[in-house]
Amino acid sequence: MPPRYIDIHPHIISDDEKRYPPAPLFGKRSDWSQERPCTVETLIAAMDEAGIAKAAVVHSSTTYGFDNSYVVDSCARYPDRLVAVGSVDVLQPDAVNEIRRWVERGLSGLRLFTGGSTKEFDPSELDDPRSFPAWELCGELGLSMCIQTGPVGLPQVRALAERFPDVPIILDHLGRPDVTDGPPYTAAQSLFDLAPFSSIFLKLTPRIMGDSIKGKATPDTLFRKIVDVFGARRLAWGSNFPTSPGTLSEILATAKERLSGLSEADREWIFAKTAEVLYPRLRV
Repeated sequence: MPPRYIDIHPHIISDDEKRYPPAPLFGKRSDWSQERPCTVETLIAAMDEAGIAKAAVVHSSTTYGFDNSYVVDSCARYPDRLVAVGSVDVLQPDAVNEIRRWVERGLSGLRLFTGGSTKEFDPSELDDPRSFPAWELCGELGLSMCIQTGPVGLPQVRALAERFPDVPIILDHLGRPDVTDGPPYTAAQSLFDLAPFSSIFLKLTPRIMGDSIKGKATPDTLFRKIVDVFGARRLAWGSNFPTSPGTLSEILATAKERLSGLSEADREWIFAKTAEVLYPRLRV
């Protein structure tokens, strides 16, 4: 059978700002969402061209803040191809009700955006006790939680994995480790220290694909190290399309080339099977 590909990190932006008005988190809209907007129709066409079967579409916090309307409405139009991953302000008293409301509208997972291109990382909300009811609900509902943070937030990620072991935690962009020192990748030790926590998964995106050829890093040594430490069953590929430049086909081709040194079985988990574990509706 030919390889199967599932993308767990594309974004979509509506071309109808009256129906889906921008209201970016932190008050600053990301450049990419204005320069390279991608409607759900554009995403489906790009997936077809690239040969990608399904996707978990990640809500654009830097476009819509906590309004997940476009991602849930869009994924509902393609239930055989897409599931929606959204954001809720977990520090608010009504966070539990908000999560339930969005799940009823079709949300399949959550994401905490603590910083990125529009703001420095602030991991303080990650282990804020006000967020704990939301985490407890995720455990009850079987929702995965993506976390967008850098190395500064890894201690909080560890604490959350200890407190809520039933919630799968997906580190966007692997938590942005520094891998330029090359083998044995000592500078990324804070990431590797998370390996004993089986609920922590890593998302392989164009960022780490690019970093794998910087400094003393090489794709063969870096990805073999990551697989050896975490196991391929805890790794999943995400395109970050259209945030990352290039067509979806080009982004996938780069990932396939950089991961070509891994076994076929490992690549099957990274490109599809792990995604189905994190988002069970993708199995249907």
